[in-house]
Amino acid sequence: MFTFLLWCILFVLCWPIALAALLFYPILWLILLPFRLIGFAVGGVLSLVWSIATFPLRIFK
Repeated sequence: MFTFLLWCILFVLCWPIALAALLFYPILWLILLPFRLIGFAVGGVLSLVWSIATFPLRIFK
């Protein structure tokens, strides 16, 4: 909701930039999607490595 209100304010102040943002946002989202997926994969692998590394300490607790 906050983002929509910001866009409405931008539309009132400078409508060409607001329309360009409305058109280019989905394209930018599609371009950045692979990097987001890589981030999830790297985060999962690091979590797995951390769990394996700290497993012996959990056994002795």
